[in-house]
Amino acid sequence: MRLMTRTTALFLLAFAPSTWANPPVVTEDNLRPEPRHKRAAEIILHIIDTYHYQKKALDDDLSGQILDNYLESLDANRSFFLAADIKNFERNRYLFDDALKDPDLGPAFEIFKVYRQRVDERVTYARQLLETEFDFSIDEDYRFDRRETAWAKTEEELNRTWRKKVKNDSLNLKLSNKDIEEIGETLHRRYTRLKTSIFQLDSNDVFQTFINAYTTSIEPHTTYFSPRLSENFDISMRLSLEGIGAVLRADYDYTVVQKVIPGGPAELSGQLESEDRIIGVGQDSDGKIIDVIGWRLDDVVDLIRGPKGSVVRLEILSETASPSKIIAITRDKIKLEEQAAKSEIIELERGGKVGVIYVPTFYMDFPAQARGDKNYRSTSRDVRRILAELKDKNIDGLIIDLRGNGGGSLAEALELTGLFIESGPIVQTRDSTGKIEINRDPDPDIAYGGPLAVLVDRNSASASEIFAGAIQDYRRGIITGEPTFGKGTVQNVIDLNRFVRSSDDEHGRLKTTIAQFFRISGGSNQHKGIIPDIVFPTARYNEEHGERILDNALPWDEVKPARYIPASAPVENFIHARELHEKRIKQDQLMQLLLDDLEIAHEADNRKVVTLLETRRKSEREKLLAAKKKLRDEFRAARGLEPMPEHIDSDKAREFHNEESEPLDVLLEETAQILFDLITPTGKTAMRLSEIPTNRGINQTFFLGGISP
Repeated sequence: MRLMTRTTALFLLAFAPSTWANPPVVTEDNLRPEPRHKRAAEIILHIIDTYHYQKKALDDDLSGQILDNYLESLDANRSFFLAADIKNFERNRYLFDDALKDPDLGPAFEIFKVYRQRVDERVTYARQLLETEFDFSIDEDYRFDRRETAWAKTEEELNRTWRKKVKNDSLNLKLSNKDIEEIGETLHRRYTRLKTSIFQLDSNDVFQTFINAYTTSIEPHTTYFSPRLSENFDISMRLSLEGIGAVLRADYDYTVVQKVIPGGPAELSGQLESEDRIIGVGQDSDGKIIDVIGWRLDDVVDLIRGPKGSVVRLEILSETASPSKIIAITRDKIKLEEQAAKSEIIELERGGKVGVIYVPTFYMDFPAQARGDKNYRSTSRDVRRILAELKDKNIDGLIIDLRGNGGGSLAEALELTGLFIESGPIVQTRDSTGKIEINRDPDPDIAYGGPLAVLVDRNSASASEIFAGAIQDYRRGIITGEPTFGKGTVQNVIDLNRFVRSSDDEHGRLKTTIAQFFRISGGSNQHKGIIPDIVFPTARYNEEHGERILDNALPWDEVKPARYIPASAPVENFIHARELHEKRIKQDQLMQLLLDDLEIAHEADNRKVVTLLETRRKSEREKLLAAKKKLRDEFRAARGLEPMPEHIDSDKAREFHNEESEPLDVLLEETAQILFDLITPTGKTAMRLSEIPTNRGINQTFFLGGISP
């Protein structure tokens, strides 16, 4: 079920406790467009037509995309509608543009009513199947990913699909050591909840889903928030509220961990990881675990919310579908100091000393700044302080680690870049009128003029890409890692109530794309992202990720380059460093083990079919778990650690997690090796930072083995 979004819906679980109760079931008579929906539609069309960066005519072609998006939002996995329904809906293919202009939202509501009916029929059939006993000795397969399959032509064909779905759900629970009675009760509640959640959706939910089918037909980051989701959006912007500290997304029937927030309770516990699936939620140390498979994402979020000091228990399935486990996390505030920039030093065996600054986000304590607090926290201020500390420790070079940094304050991205260049442009911004603004280094001071590397990955986005792109364009440092996310657009959130006179109704908000970023060299970060100077082999597992896979994403574009003076860095040093890197990783056991681990995860992620033969399913699972354990033990052994025991409690697991986190990771270690190769391209002893002359008025930066004017 994907009612609320077409692709992924992200919620930062740093929320205060939920203040709303589950809504009652909505009768069909109450599923109709209301006057406020028509007003909201008119305002949204006006805003998009006037301010949106992407100018796209609301015509018959766009109308067809809106229909396709709307049907995908309702039934992305093609599990409810019949081919006859889709044929009947085709009469709207070239009418939705006119329906939005009028506005006449009735056709969208009629489609939703058919969807409700089909959900009711499927749930009724699924519950009937629970009265029968499945034979798991039959050799048959179940295709759980039906996005590319044809719509079922008959009810009998859809029944065959649902029989396999229910059988698969039953087998999953059986392999988790649930007895027959418990399996029946769990699935009965799950399917009943599926129907209930759909029948609780009101006219606001239907309007939001339909209007987002329109906005995402224009561009993927333009989104309408209903009044209820507007409240959630406000909460997600306040990082000081209580929660577990995780970003979630909806993926078919599952709630998946998109990201664990640095410094949050989940990250500090060491028990929750990216791509874990949350299948159950319980309150306190002994509360009943509620099965949440098939739930709406925002309903799952409501269960996980809670006050500081309270305990939430999560039933988790790992990325590789091993047996589920239950973890307990104590809710707490996500502390700013835990999200702040941190440093460490890598001592290389060949004698080098490389400083590392991890920057998890581009943050600024705006309230403290507004109060006039001279010691307010920000990324650039913290990094400036850390640089002074590292200089005192006599480092040979510096790595800025931006992996997983999804962006943040543009002002901080400019300030941070300015710590490494004396002056000049950093990024260009073009608005919907075509006007270009050049954002410059706000401070002519250089905090660090030594050898520099920037480590990025597929989740480095927005402000991270601005920083990495500027460093690359100035040839101020070397970029390593994976191609970045590729988000080069600017969004603004507009309160629709500003456009309404004397109305007590809430109309929600529109997040709309108003501008695009361009590098000072002229190219955009959009779509392509930042391509590292040395691309790590892990990148091949991330090709289907980022802006480039989103429907209707803005294409790569370019503008006239800004005037700037790059460092005169010898190109041959890059080539030599790349050759040394490629030779080194072929002999690096840890790098090869990491690639093997990614290969296993990649194969599991790309499966679309599972066997319903119990013996084969068990064999496949045991083989997968054995391969994962073997890799983990080899990885630990390569780092001088003992193998992890077969069965350990959560406290011991946390101890092992912390033990594994202490050694420097493979990609960071390799970046340090690359940087040191550049510092000493001919094998000579590196010049340390303390020995580098710094003459104000001359843009002197140490890079690639020499001083560059």
